[in-house]
Amino acid sequence: MKKQIYERPLIHRINTGMMNKFGTKTEYAPVSHIDGLAVKDLIKEYGSPLFVLSEDTIRNTYREAVRAFKTRYPKIQFAWSYKTNYINAVCNIFHQEGSWAEVVSGFEYQKAINNGVPGPKIIFNGPDKSDDDLRRAITNNSPIHIDHLDELYRLTELAEEMNKRPNVAIRVNMDTGIYPMWDRFGFNYENGQAWDAINKIILGNRLELIGVHCHIGTFMLSPQAYATAAYKLSDLALGIKKKFGKTIHYIDMGGGFASKNTLKGSFLPGADTTPTIDQFAESITTALLNAGFTEKDLPLLVLETGRALIDEAGYLLGSVIANKRLSDGRRATIMDFGVNILFTSFWYDHKISPAQEFSSYTEDTVMYGPLCMNIDVVRSHITLPPLKKEDHVVVHTVGAYNMTQWMQFIAMRPAVVLIGTDGKSHLIRNKETIENIESSEVMPDFLKKHALASGILK
Repeated sequence: MKKQIYERPLIHRINTGMMNKFGTKTEYAPVSHIDGLAVKDLIKEYGSPLFVLSEDTIRNTYREAVRAFKTRYPKIQFAWSYKTNYINAVCNIFHQEGSWAEVVSGFEYQKAINNGVPGPKIIFNGPDKSDDDLRRAITNNSPIHIDHLDELYRLTELAEEMNKRPNVAIRVNMDTGIYPMWDRFGFNYENGQAWDAINKIILGNRLELIGVHCHIGTFMLSPQAYATAAYKLSDLALGIKKKFGKTIHYIDMGGGFASKNTLKGSFLPGADTTPTIDQFAESITTALLNAGFTEKDLPLLVLETGRALIDEAGYLLGSVIANKRLSDGRRATIMDFGVNILFTSFWYDHKISPAQEFSSYTEDTVMYGPLCMNIDVVRSHITLPPLKKEDHVVVHTVGAYNMTQWMQFIAMRPAVVLIGTDGKSHLIRNKETIENIESSEVMPDFLKKHALASGILK
């Protein structure tokens, strides 16, 4: 008979059926499979930790978002936000579904080009565009979203130098009733900066103004804020038509829609508080349709949604390294993944499920990562059954930002696997090796020998 694991007895007050301050019991059944594939088999084949993405979920989520907007507005175009997850296989799923690319750096721009996205379908955002970046975008006829006057003036000089007329839009920031207001990027609507930029572009006659753009925040929970932004961008577009007789081709509402993750400090889980894609679509499209555009001048609605389209498709599989008791008696479980690869654990209380059968007993647990850093806390409080060494867990809703913001710090980054619509697992990013990390290093000759290697010191 297998020896049972010893658990130190603890006395807890139980309120049957009631929630404690850390929530209710996390799970009533293990999450042992993802899209039909066993967690233990995926870990055995690709190692632990391991990121897993569901192609079915990505495609279904995208199609639902397109449906939500297209049933309410006749001219829709999504542009996949590369910074959210720029693994090429992920980007190409969205491009296969008809999404353009939205990039915020020369690096991301080149990735989009390498993925076969035509220049006119790459929206180039961001405050840091080098001269080489701008020349490449001008040559490829990509829409360039101007962030500040210095960029506007440099684009004007490059247009003259290259004898081309770049397609541009301006990024606009505004008061939508959400504070603190995102006014770092673009030109302000309320104080006249936006009109100053518009006048300079149109009267300068070297750049072709084709759009207006905003990005009002991140993990937004207020559809009404988007309605306010849509109204103000529409006001600019209609004002341009009235003043200059020029029709704006598109209104770009940016991204920022929340996923179903739970923000730290939230009383209710994200699944209960996050607006649906239909609610965002209703607010934005109603504002545009009621703004006063004629049928002929109705602009294309561009959406740069990232997080809301990919977060739910991502999972992180991991394994228990050890358990211990903290000085205050709380249980602590140490995992083989931490904030180095799960950067969003700084923002969210991720749902975490055991991947094997467990008992009805649960306990408030601190979940740590493997790093030698006190900040490496995956969950500061989570109600879980006791997990033993080499047990597995599944972290949910991790598809956004973790595979672009992860760090090569102390531990190497894991593999990423896509579970395809064919029901099979496909490796889409190899796990790092020491050779990967050291391939960019250069050792000066005078440092190639030292006393330790030569055996001089004893």
